[in-house]
Amino acid sequence: MKTFEELGVSEEIRRAIAEMGYETPMPVQEEVIPYLLGVGNDVIALAQTGTGKTAAYGLPVLQKVRPDDRSTQAVILSPTRELCLQIADDLKDYSRYIDGLRVLAVYGGSSIESQIRTLRKGAQVIVATPGRLIDLMNRGVAKLDQVENVVLDEADEMLNMGFSESIDAILEGVPAERNTLLFSATMGKEIERIAKSYLGDYKEIVVGSRNEGAEHVNHIYYLVHAKDKYPALKRVVDYYPKIYAIIFCRTRVETQEVADLLIRDGYNAEALHGDLSQAQRDLTMQKFRQHRTQFLVATDVAARGLDVEDLTHVINYGLPDDVENYTHRSGRTGRAGKRGTSISIIHLRERGKVRIIEKVIGKKFDAGVLPEPKEICTKQLYRVMDELEHTEVDENEIAPFLPEVYRKLEWLTKEDLVKRVVSREFGRFLRYYADAPQIEQPTERAAKKDAAERPARGRREKQSGGVRQAEPGYKRLFLNLGKRDNFYAREIINLVNRYVKGQIEIGRIDLTANCSFFEVPEAHADIVMRKLAKARVGDRKVVVDFADREPQAVGAGTHKERRRRAVDASAVEGRKGGKPRRKEQPEFVPMKKKARKADDWKQFFED
Repeated sequence: MKTFEELGVSEEIRRAIAEMGYETPMPVQEEVIPYLLGVGNDVIALAQTGTGKTAAYGLPVLQKVRPDDRSTQAVILSPTRELCLQIADDLKDYSRYIDGLRVLAVYGGSSIESQIRTLRKGAQVIVATPGRLIDLMNRGVAKLDQVENVVLDEADEMLNMGFSESIDAILEGVPAERNTLLFSATMGKEIERIAKSYLGDYKEIVVGSRNEGAEHVNHIYYLVHAKDKYPALKRVVDYYPKIYAIIFCRTRVETQEVADLLIRDGYNAEALHGDLSQAQRDLTMQKFRQHRTQFLVATDVAARGLDVEDLTHVINYGLPDDVENYTHRSGRTGRAGKRGTSISIIHLRERGKVRIIEKVIGKKFDAGVLPEPKEICTKQLYRVMDELEHTEVDENEIAPFLPEVYRKLEWLTKEDLVKRVVSREFGRFLRYYADAPQIEQPTERAAKKDAAERPARGRREKQSGGVRQAEPGYKRLFLNLGKRDNFYAREIINLVNRYVKGQIEIGRIDLTANCSFFEVPEAHADIVMRKLAKARVGDRKVVVDFADREPQAVGAGTHKERRRRAVDASAVEGRKGGKPRRKEQPEFVPMKKKARKADDWKQFFED
């Protein structure tokens, strides 16, 4: 195995990467670096995510830059803002000992004025998303006439996301005599055909085999009914006490819903999707990288190219349509020679996808059996015992407080104290799994039966008005705050905790743009409504009511709020566009006039 010095890497860069823990080149770096240090060498490099691609192209690109020339000499394109920032940070670390070399990240969702000011000061290397770079070129700020190297990182994803025209425009704005470097984890035939039009006489470097799964990743699937996907997810994450994972969802809505459910159930989770502002996305990623967040629930695009250390699991909350997306998902874990696990929670109709993915990546999935409640509780108990056993005690720090602690707890025996500590740390799992629902593995017979019963269920729902019923023992409440008010599950839970003393268990939460619905135990419903009647969020009065209340009570709040809540209730029902059909739209009249029949309102408070 060669060293970085033998590959031709300069002393300044070797010093920087040695401080970062780089000891010997990874296979893709050993293949790519010497070739890119040459002149006129176009490359298509196919290597799995997590194999060191950024350093493979970053080190030679930085070494070929002339620090005394402040013009832009290299452009690196990436599909997402997160990957753009990550690449720029890595390049800054690699070049910390090269005086005068500046790396600038430019991307959408951030102030273009500040990026323009920084760019005018000069940057030899620009890392950019295609759309923002086109904007800067059109404004005459990004001048690329001196560019010698163009890198397309995650090229297949950029082309799949519709950046072909932007890439064409960027390449037309750089000199014809340049190096074009195309890096990707996978390369489908169509994407490869498009890529060839961007490169001249190029060399193809393949590390490993095309489209293979990461070498150190185990692939497991759990087959459940669609209705059991979230309970199955809970069992999986509870079974691994030290899990640190990204949970992939198919849509932005599903991503937020799963994150909200995890937060409601006491997990440290955050959502990452396109509806968040750039500041929110940056903060979410910062917390996750610092291990302050245990679960990152994300869409494919938002999590593309994320490099997070020590990720133990990737969980697919359903399989993606594209096999390449599965490869990118699973490649988030099992990095740098460490083992990782990719878990997929699927229903019957997704079993065919498993077989397709197996053929493409050349690996078999293990058919998992969901752990039983007793197994999960045993694992969590051992976690509590292990944490207590290995807790470091600073005698000097706690000494002033110990006499009062001893006095307060002197009536407890050692056995009583141990029981209380374990109950406090472990009780949440015991309470949940004492009455945990059974999760049955679907069979072909069950699938046929479900297909036959589906029309009948639809007829029954239609006959009952389609109103979502609260879980047994719970009451469903309406809240006049929704997503437009930045009110999600976390905010609803905090609101109840702030105004209602004691522990109030909150059940299912449904969110719409302008209002929300949440469930609380029937015994606590009246007190929750009474306490929240005094609540305010900013300058706005909080309105809470029974979701199935008759019209006089449902009319609480302003006329505008009554109209908004009616429209949003129909959105929960699932009508197209979240608006009631014209022929079903009731006429809103002041409450002093004739009261509306309960049945007229019933259709609006359904889920």
